Amino acid sequence: MGAEKISLRALVEKWLAPTIASPARVRRTGRMIGNRARYVCVEMHAPDGVRSIFLFRHGDGGWCVFPPSESRPAMCCVRA
Repeated sequence: MGAEKISLRALVEKWLAPTIASPARVRRTGRMIGNRARYVCVEMHAPDGVRSIFLFRHGDGGWCVFPPSESRPAMCCVRA
């Protein structure tokens, strides 16, 4: 993800392009098991079938179509 945060609404409009005739609806929300990151499943009925997408909230508050990476152990040195 870039430097800017992308809102959930902006991503739904970008990926699903809902209209008044076929609105997008939240079908499922929850948290991932490993890192407890939030996710949302958004669905809409289109003329060619049902479209759904999972969106994941990242640590900076923005939403993405890919899950955040798990934090791994790290070491650092401090000069005295």
